[in-house]
Amino acid sequence: MIDSLLIANRGEIARRIIRTARRLGVRAVAVHSEADAGMPFVAEADEAVCVGPANPALSYRNVDAILAAAKSTGVQAVHPGYGFLSENADFARTVASNGLVWVGPGAEAISAMGDKINARNLMAAAGVPVAPGSQDPAGEVDAAIAAATSIGYPVMVKAAAGGGGMGMAVANDEAGLRTEYDKVRAFAERMFGDGSVLIERYFPRVRHVEVQILGLADGRVIALSERECSVQRRNQKLVEEAPSPAVGPELRERLLAAAVKAGEAVNYRNAGTVECLLDPATGEFFFLEMNTRLQVEHPITELIHGIDLVEQQLLIASGEAPSFDVTSTATRGHAIELRINAEDPKRFLPGPGAVATWVEPAGAGVRVDSGYAAGTTVTPFYDSLMAKLILFGADRDEAIARARAAVAGFEIAGPKQNLPFFAELLENEEFLSGDYDTGIVTRMR
Repeated sequence: MIDSLLIANRGEIARRIIRTARRLGVRAVAVHSEADAGMPFVAEADEAVCVGPANPALSYRNVDAILAAAKSTGVQAVHPGYGFLSENADFARTVASNGLVWVGPGAEAISAMGDKINARNLMAAAGVPVAPGSQDPAGEVDAAIAAATSIGYPVMVKAAAGGGGMGMAVANDEAGLRTEYDKVRAFAERMFGDGSVLIERYFPRVRHVEVQILGLADGRVIALSERECSVQRRNQKLVEEAPSPAVGPELRERLLAAAVKAGEAVNYRNAGTVECLLDPATGEFFFLEMNTRLQVEHPITELIHGIDLVEQQLLIASGEAPSFDVTSTATRGHAIELRINAEDPKRFLPGPGAVATWVEPAGAGVRVDSGYAAGTTVTPFYDSLMAKLILFGADRDEAIARARAAVAGFEIAGPKQNLPFFAELLENEEFLSGDYDTGIVTRMR
């Protein structure tokens, strides 16, 4: 078993990994920027190393500084968390070439899934359903128009190298496609260094459902269960729940089988997520992307399965068997996660600031994975996520009731925060029915 670990991340996910490392007796080393020196994850680590200024390009994405920290502290392994360098195949290779254990999938799998077009083609070849779309990058707008004409409008214009809901736009006709193509391509070049564009059919009413997979050390790939991620703003998730209210036993069986095929197609190891679009009218689903890392929403899977996914990641990276019976993936109860962001609850615009008050709710079925505390500051340099409020109940109704109470009991003063949005959502009839889709936030606004 790995005995020491550097966490190449910050905030709540760094604290989350530290918590499991401490329980397992694994020494945890944090890296941090100058702006994060006073953050809880730095204080809670066994050791902490400053790797640069606030700008993430000079700190959390600074490969040389992170590797220097790993060497100076004598760790055995590197856990990338999510975001930053977590899906950077070159970083994974560099970690391995420096004699360190990479807690994640191999660089080849990261690279294969990092390009949306390549990933689509691989999945189609493996028998995983994919939405109608282009098999090659649309290198110019005329190629995009030809693809859209073949697929049929409306279409989604996507950055092939993008992820996390970024670099996506909908075009309803040729004029719209010409406009959105240029915007997406410019954004992709600026954000990802790759202007490749994918054209794919857009489904006006669709649900976003994903499956948690584990690629085990012995070569097997298993699928645990699905998560519902349809409450989104700007294609980015706000609420997740497990199991999905839209998925029954037969559909679940098909989803999990497809997710296993997806993992096997790239010899997947460690934790990953296969994301799909689900047409609620027909029960058809289509591969969207594979996230080659631990997901933000992993806690709801942990709660309904009664396992620790970070522990499984460390065991797999160590070449060990998982600590639970993989032949029995039955679930219990229902879990919901609310992403508490430093943002305006109406327009969802970032609102950083000093945290004057931070009082977390507690009680039966309440879990809070947070990155902040009173006296800390939400800066504009990083993602707006402050905490994840995770609720568990015997069924969906109980989980929602606990969510209402927890939202009312979570006190945050200083930065803007979106708790009022969640209070509204948890009384929304469409959400309460379970029959909602990715347009629910737009309809609420």
